[in-house]
Amino acid sequence: MAKLSSKKLTLLSVMLMIFTSTFAFDNTSIAYYTMGYGGIIWYVLAALLFFVPSSLMFSEYGASLRNEAGGVFSWLSNSLGTKWAFIGGFVWLASWIILIVSTVSKIWIMLSTTLSGSDQTGRWQIGNLNSTETIGIMSIIFFCLVTYIATKGLTKVAKLAAVGGIAAVILTIFFCIASLILLTKNGFQLAEPVKLPTSFLKSPRHSYQSMSQIVSFLIFAIYAYAGIEAMGGVSDKMKNAKRTFPLAMALGAVLITVIYGFFIFLWGVSANWSNVFTRSGVNLGNTTYVLMSNLGYQLGQQFSLGTAGAQNLSFLFARFGSFTMLLSYLGSFFVIVYMPIKSFILGTPKQLWPKALPKLNRNAMPANAMWLQAGVVSALIAMTSFGGKSAVDFYNVLTLMDNLSSTLPYLFLVTAFPFFKRNVALEKPFVIFKRRWVYLTIVTVVDGLLIIGVLSTIISAISANEYWDLLLELIGPLFFGLVGYYLFRLYEKRRQLFPTTASDRQSL
Repeated sequence: MAKLSSKKLTLLSVMLMIFTSTFAFDNTSIAYYTMGYGGIIWYVLAALLFFVPSSLMFSEYGASLRNEAGGVFSWLSNSLGTKWAFIGGFVWLASWIILIVSTVSKIWIMLSTTLSGSDQTGRWQIGNLNSTETIGIMSIIFFCLVTYIATKGLTKVAKLAAVGGIAAVILTIFFCIASLILLTKNGFQLAEPVKLPTSFLKSPRHSYQSMSQIVSFLIFAIYAYAGIEAMGGVSDKMKNAKRTFPLAMALGAVLITVIYGFFIFLWGVSANWSNVFTRSGVNLGNTTYVLMSNLGYQLGQQFSLGTAGAQNLSFLFARFGSFTMLLSYLGSFFVIVYMPIKSFILGTPKQLWPKALPKLNRNAMPANAMWLQAGVVSALIAMTSFGGKSAVDFYNVLTLMDNLSSTLPYLFLVTAFPFFKRNVALEKPFVIFKRRWVYLTIVTVVDGLLIIGVLSTIISAISANEYWDLLLELIGPLFFGLVGYYLFRLYEKRRQLFPTTASDRQSL
């Protein structure tokens, strides 16, 4: 590791890191299902108004606090103070918890499609349990098993993570080539016709016609760029970072934005929106496999394979897409089970926690904290799966929970930036925003974008009388924010009872 850390990162290597940490293939299918071609404009706006400016802010955080172990907690504590760092850090942790809840449930769609060629989870039953409850029970058992394996160390699953990354790249290239072949065979005729300017401004979904519903798609667009805060720590490891890192972020943002927009457009090559998505059983969890299946069928028709041959190719495409994504999800799943909670708990003051919680086992893993996380995740899975929802609503709610909870932490990180700039005690070796009025304007714009997206989601749910869905979307961030506040109050009382030692001050 020492040898690797001594090397300087190049422009290309950082661009690749940005791409692999941010781009997700299934974001394009969700965008097409939700907004059709209209998703392209929102993804571009989210990149210009969120992805680029926030990435540059995080690069300043990371360069200044590169030796801090607490990550997001350290950024917030050096900007807003320990209290808001506790609260914001727990909201950030909640986003990962919700991601786990969403991911573990969607794995069954990938497995079902891999085995049968289509999503059959709506028919799965154990005894008298319906499909949604069955999936919930299976997800809880699966997550406990993954937690048990993860507490033993991650050496064996590291190779699986690498295989998953390669599989995701193969799927991306495969989809692009297959779609371009179909476009050529069709004489450059699109399955979903483009009607200017309506196609790029209006969603084909009946439930996305009001302005608040359309604007709520900002949550999806912003979520497509989530995870960029992890890139802040590499700026000091680049050659000529002052010039090269902003260039890498700008080029990376352009590349990802273009690919997102291009792939959303490519779905229209094979999929007529009304013909594909008006069928029953299509939801936010299985759109990728539905669209991949349709792509295979359309190619089979164009190559005159007949109905049976086209159907077989359809199953093959669906299984290939689900299998490669299953590998990708499984490879990353063992990492997200331990990485956020390990980083947060070991990076915060030890006096915050009960003695047993931050304790490491013989494999250097915070097993007690991970099992506590397993209990919280299991409770959330039970709450969503036994709430009387159909399988379609179940996966839609999980996706919305994931998107909203992943967006809220950025409100803390972006709002904290002006306070970080005012902290003269911090060394700032990497400065992009030098003029106060410039970064204050950018912070206002980014915060406004995030607030509009969140409020639109809330208004949309209220107008549709989806109060239970709204509660599920908000319960994670609100609950964890309250937990953070309670622990801070408890921590303050402990500091009053017991004098702070020098080592304690260092941990802060």
